[in-house]
Amino acid sequence: MLIVDPTSTVAPFEQLRGQILDAVRSGGIAAGTKLPTVRKLAEDLGLAPGTVARAYRELERDEIIETRGRHGTFVAATGDPTQRQAQAAATAFAERSRQLGLSPDEAIGYARAALGLPTDYPV
Repeated sequence: MLIVDPTSTVAPFEQLRGQILDAVRSGGIAAGTKLPTVRKLAEDLGLAPGTVARAYRELERDEIIETRGRHGTFVAATGDPTQRQAQAAATAFAERSRQLGLSPDEAIGYARAALGLPTDYPV
């Protein structure tokens, strides 16, 4: 069940995007599940269609959902896109760190700093 809080400081499209993402990650919405149309979900939640469309666009960009033309919008069936994207980012970071001649300790130090972790944070 999706709920948008109109009094929240979080934009409605972001509330919707986050709730769908959480439901997909937790298994609450299974891979391959057909989602409501933009118009239907907007009507059900009392939102403008553009708000729902923006949430769907961002989820599609992140490969959480996929639009299949006139057939509708579905939860992507290709595994956890968050994990795939994180792995790709980590691989790109490692490759670039090697190109720059950084030692593994130096590269990990930069990653810790970027994540806002203390230097003594365990690996």
